Amino acid sequence: MSVLPREQQEIEYPTSDGQPMAETPQHMQVMVDVIFGLAGRYAEVQDVWVGGNLFFFYEKGNPKAKVAPDVLLAKGVRKWDRPNYLLWNEGPPALAVEVTSKKTRRKDQVVKKPLYERLGVKEFVLFDPFGEYLRPPLQGFRLMRGSYQPIPLEADGSLRSQTTGLWFKREGQRLRLVDVITGEPILWREELEAARLQEAAARQAAEARAESAEERVRALEAELSRLRKG
Repeated sequence: MSVLPREQQEIEYPTSDGQPMAETPQHMQVMVDVIFGLAGRYAEVQDVWVGGNLFFFYEKGNPKAKVAPDVLLAKGVRKWDRPNYLLWNEGPPALAVEVTSKKTRRKDQVVKKPLYERLGVKEFVLFDPFGEYLRPPLQGFRLMRGSYQPIPLEADGSLRSQTTGLWFKREGQRLRLVDVITGEPILWREELEAARLQEAAARQAAEARAESAEERVRALEAELSRLRKG
């Protein structure tokens, strides 16, 4: 019986390691905020994909060569519900974000950062929501001539992402995304839902006022008609 070369064998690339999505609810909240915000921003852009907490495989034929970014954004790729991200099929992502902690600091800084740099991830953002060890708690790096250089922070501690055209700004233990051009913040999920409810309530109130006005007009017309007949 002949044995196929390794590159010709069917290689399985897992989609889950069975580990929790995030270390704490606060870490998960930040992941959800950033993924939700980026996904909404690029919802109508067909060649930008946003994901997170999935395996990113970077060596074809080697399912052990993987990393699991908290947030991943790729440009120039087809938008579909990927079970994992394969570097050799889609190229380097534009942005990776890690929501870090004292427990994951070594993996995030010693393992992931140089790996993303080597793989050509254009921007890398680290956020420590509890401020446990990272000083300052929000930091970013941009790939320049093959190596990561720190992204200068603003006076308020925010950083500008060139790959997305957004400011990343710390708000307590959460991250706010703000459009660089318009200055408009991207609403968190609960804020967007509250805004939709408020808009719906305002619309219902306006419809009620319009209906009441129409009823008054009809009443006046009826009264005028009665007076003319009288």
